[in-house]
Amino acid sequence: QVQLVESGGDLVQAGGSLRLSCAASRSTSSFNAMGWYRQAPGKQRELVATISRGNTRDYADSAKGRFTIFRDNAKNTMYLQMNSLKPEDTAVYYCYANIIPRAGTIYDYWGQGTQVTVSS
Repeated sequence: QVQLVESGGDLVQAGGSLRLSCAASRSTSSFNAMGWYRQAPGKQRELVATISRGNTRDYADSAKGRFTIFRDNAKNTMYLQMNSLKPEDTAVYYCYANIIPRAGTIYDYWGQGTQVTVSS
């Protein structure tokens, strides 16, 4: 069973920065893709950023230019560097990863979430 454990969430003022970490129980290079999602109170969970096995990165429009997703395979950890934070970034941030062992089969894994609160 794969475990993903997030950390790094905190209370920060608008304009500040945070780095979220997602530690995996297996090699991050074994995942087909990893990513960060977030869910604000009363809203649906939304994609923030993804990174593929080949290190192709994709960002939500709200994250472009401010957030950077990257991973350190030697540490089995994925990160989300968040700069220029805004109050609307306040949410629980979830780490996500998937494995595709064969065509047509996908195993999804989620972390427990870490709270990010941005004060104005």
